This record gives sequence, C-alpha cells and structure tokens, in this order.
Amino acid sequence: MPGRNAFRTAVVVASLSATAVLCLTDQQAFSQKSDPLRDKRLKMVTTCIEREGITNQRVLAAMRQVPRHEFVDAKERKDAYVDTALPIGHKQTISPPFVVAYMTETIDPQVDDKVLEIGTGSGYQAAVLSNLCKEVYSIEIVEPLGKQAAERLKRLGYTNVTTKVGDGYLGWEEHAPFDKIIVTCSPEKVPQPLIDQLKDGGRLLVPLGERYQQVFHLFEKKEGKLVGTKLISTLFVPMTGKSEDQRQVKPDPLNPKLLNGGFEEDEDQDGKPDHWHYQRLMTVDDKEFTDGKFSALFESDTPGRISQALQAMAVDGTKVGSILVELDYKTAGTVPGKEGFEMPALVIHFYDENRKGFQTESIGPWLGTSIDWRSTSKTITIPNRAREMIVRIGLNGATGKLWVDGIKMSFRPR
Repeated sequence: MPGRNAFRTAVVVASLSATAVLCLTDQQAFSQKSDPLRDKRLKMVTTCIEREGITNQRVLAAMRQVPRHEFVDAKERKDAYVDTALPIGHKQTISPPFVVAYMTETIDPQVDDKVLEIGTGSGYQAAVLSNLCKEVYSIEIVEPLGKQAAERLKRLGYTNVTTKVGDGYLGWEEHAPFDKIIVTCSPEKVPQPLIDQLKDGGRLLVPLGERYQQVFHLFEKKEGKLVGTKLISTLFVPMTGKSEDQRQVKPDPLNPKLLNGGFEEDEDQDGKPDHWHYQRLMTVDDKEFTDGKFSALFESDTPGRISQALQAMAVDGTKVGSILVELDYKTAGTVPGKEGFEMPALVIHFYDENRKGFQTESIGPWLGTSIDWRSTSKTITIPNRAREMIVRIGLNGATGKLWVDGIKMSFRPR
C-alpha cells in the first residue's frame, strides 16, 4: 500500500468546490465517459466491494467514479480492476480497492470535512476522498511519487486536493485542525503531531503494529485525548522517515515465522483469527479440527469470489534456503473456479527487494470431498532474490468448503 513522508514541499493542487460531494468537474466527467474500462470498474465495485460488506452509498458511488487504471503503471492496467495491491514503484503499492473503500467508509467523510491523508502514493485514495469531502491534504515522503501524484490529480481534475512532499509523521500543521486523518502506511505508534492536528471530535484511522503484523485502529479525539477501537488485521508498507527511525520492533529476515497456524488465537473474540489479514469468506469452526479447539473454514458457492486469509513475513533468500510446510486439510465438494489459478490450496508469493512479486509456489490443489482429515507436507525452495513472502490459504476463487488446521512452517538455512 502506498508510500509515505519526506522533507521537500512540492505541489499545490487546491481550490474548494463548495459542496464537493460526488460532483465531477467537466474534465473528470469527460474522463469517465471516454473510459473503456468503466464496465470493469462497475463490476469490481459490485463484486469485490459492495458484496463484501461496504454499504455506504456515497463511498460506493465514489469508487464507481474514480478510474483506478489512471493511478497505476501502464503495464499494470490489465489488473487495475482486480481486488489486489499493485506495485507503483519505489517499493510502494496501491492498496486493493476493497481496502480503500473500507478505510473511506470507516472514517465516514462528510461534505464539509477537511481530511489529511498520510501517504499519497499514486493519489488514488485522495481521489476517492475528493468526491466525498470539501478539502483533502495529502503528504508523500517519496519525492518522485509525490510529484507524479500531484500531476495526475491535477490532470484528472481533482481540484480540491492539495499535496506536498514531506514527512507524514509531522502532519501539516498550517492546515490543521483536520476533521479526519487517514494513514495509508504503518507506524508502530500514532505520531504525536497527528494527534495534535486532529480536531476534537475528529476521527483518525491508522494501521498500527510491527512491520508484518498490523491492525487497523480507529481513534476519536475526546477532550484532547484519543479513544481507540481495534478493527481488523491488515498489511501496509511502513511509515518511513521519523516514524521508522523510532521503530522498536524490527523484522528479522533470517528467522521468519508463521504465527497462529492453528487458528486458535483470537484476542478480541470476533471470530477472526489473529495475525491473518485480508480474511474473506473465512470463519473459525469449533466442530471440525485436528489440534486445539478450532480450524479455519473457507466456504464459497460463487466461482471467482475471494475466500482466503493472508500472512506476510520478511525472509532473506540468500541466507534462508527452504521451507518445510506441513498442514491438515479436509474438503467438501471443492471445484475449481473459472480461471486456472482459482484452486483450493496454500500459495506462497515471493517478492524481491523492490517488493515486486516474481515467483509463486503452492501446495494443493485439494479438490472434491474428503471424508476424513488428511495431512500433507512439502519442501519449498526459497529463491535467492526473495526478501519478503506472503502466505495465502483458502479456496482462492474455487467453490465448496475447505477446512485447514495445524499449519507449520520450518525454515532451513541455505
């Protein structure tokens, strides 16, 4: 998800439109009418956002209007309306559309709001907010990204968005206070300047935690203090700059670990196992399990619909040579989806030092019906280029039921 912060001021794009709720400029309207990918965007909103639980009609309308393909590199446009993060260069990514919609709905932007975004990235989140509130101020630490986003937002007619290149940790004091603050990168703790710049009664949404273990927190400021609620697990790039300098817990790529492979840990008892992010059509089952009291159940009757859980970690492929993966599984009527990759399986995605995916390995597929639980294992070689990996478990677009329990990963040195 998008990159963040730095020290030079760049671009101003701003001017208020009095009641800028879902009102497009002539330039934006032209862009929408001449957009050959509009049908794909509308389908994405229906199948990947609205069907997955986003109900705010203003947010849904904004997601239908903003042309995501304009905010990704040309070579990534074929996947612009797939619900996935995409690389935008400089070790940064554009967030999946569902995540953008979820964050937007959570802060509940109002017509007269002034919103601060930390982490402009490609400008996509700012563009969505532009249609929902009066003013958007957005800060990006990566200078080339910040300049590109400013030019893009101007070209597309988002005239109520003002951007600059700078360290988002520091906020934007001259335009404070803000009604809402949305942070699209992950600090370990909430930066004090952001607390100071949030209006009393305002909302702040931020993914907090360790580099690969983060949870969305929604805060409201009451009498000068933040009152917070933990939401769902997530994964964002780190907030760099001063925030990263202060990080206490750093990833250890020489000793990667999979957490909660038995799906037993659920601190908030919300039915969503801890440490697994981007959970879709997944529940914990207390009737079918091989170890402990629970297993993960993935269930879908719609081909192509996402049913999964993800977990990421750092790994240095020059030092760590292989993984022994072990797990138990059980199936009921699992059938492949429409695409060749839509299979019930455990998939490992490897990423290089620039956070670009370059190789996948899998265990499975597990098709049909198995009356009893089955155990499986596989040794996977870690590529030398690997610096990060994401584990994805689930139906992955297939249909039926898949239970998984007792995932263990043993990492071996090269």
